[in-house]
Amino acid sequence: MNLLQTMRTERRHVRAAPLWTLFLLLLTVAGRASFAFADPPASSAAVPALIDGVTCIGMTVSDLDRAAAFYKDVLTFEEVSRVDASGAAWERLEGVPWPKKRIARLKLGDEFIELTEYLRPRGKPFPADSRGNDRWFQHIAIIVSDMDEAVARLRAKDVRPASKAPQRLPDWNRNAAGIRAFYFRDPDGHYLEILAFPPGKGQDRWHRTTEKLFLGIDHTAIVVADTQASLRLYRDMLGFRVVGESENYGPEQEGLNNVPGAHLRITTLRGTSGPAIEFLEYVHPRDGRPYPAESRPNDLLYWQTTLLTRSTARAEGMMRTAGASFVSSGLVRFDGDAGGFSQAMIVRDPDGHAMRIVQEIP
Repeated sequence: MNLLQTMRTERRHVRAAPLWTLFLLLLTVAGRASFAFADPPASSAAVPALIDGVTCIGMTVSDLDRAAAFYKDVLTFEEVSRVDASGAAWERLEGVPWPKKRIARLKLGDEFIELTEYLRPRGKPFPADSRGNDRWFQHIAIIVSDMDEAVARLRAKDVRPASKAPQRLPDWNRNAAGIRAFYFRDPDGHYLEILAFPPGKGQDRWHRTTEKLFLGIDHTAIVVADTQASLRLYRDMLGFRVVGESENYGPEQEGLNNVPGAHLRITTLRGTSGPAIEFLEYVHPRDGRPYPAESRPNDLLYWQTTLLTRSTARAEGMMRTAGASFVSSGLVRFDGDAGGFSQAMIVRDPDGHAMRIVQEIP
């Protein structure tokens, strides 16, 4: 069987070879993450999309009370639930031995985030030298009704900036012209973005008259090494559709990402529900570091995007056929509503970003 393996650390496509050859190739990248996917089978209009959409976006935090207070007090999220979680099912799902954790679910507009603190075992801190083009980079983009007021609020709350200043994307960039954006960090170092769309851009709901300042989450953005490799997974296999593309560079983009010489290829995809997923491929510079191979869900750099499917069994079969890297031991079943879902698994995309694929409780 002829499989096209996408080796993200090499940023090129390698023909499938005998197992011993692949083993030697893996040895050459020892200590660096390698998350390979085979090409999906030819699509058929009669086959429904594997994924319905994004249900929530999660991140690991060091102190749940502090993190939840930040998102509620600074960004006006609403806490909708808080639970303690432990046990064998969570260990099989996340690959973290004997986990004991606290989980808070927060809402802004129609979108949800999930904050998880591991009481045991504690994970690694967020990398102090993290950069915007490292491939563990992920953020959520929060839409604001007034950029100047939002930035003033962040400054009044002593929030750590990640951009040099709020940026307005230039008029020559037709697909992004007039968009205003600003990056900042939460107490654990996770990157966040506030975004304001000009008339004619973004979903209609972001332009409704409102007294609210922070409106909801438009998308989660992930750094990718190869847009085409990521499209083969998210578009061709999972069923997301491309809804936007742009090529961003210049002093405005450099000031936003705080990466010298930043030149990005940006691709936005949506499912039938929930926030979009945005690829950030750095055309320049190409020195972004790979996702650490040894990283686990209790480390603070960990994000996970939860994807809803009608059949986790079908999803597991497709992921295994594609040669996906599983964080989970396999498809994990949950009793009751401990996780808000009946079955789940976590796999990594070609760049190492975690996808938690879940099936709702019937």
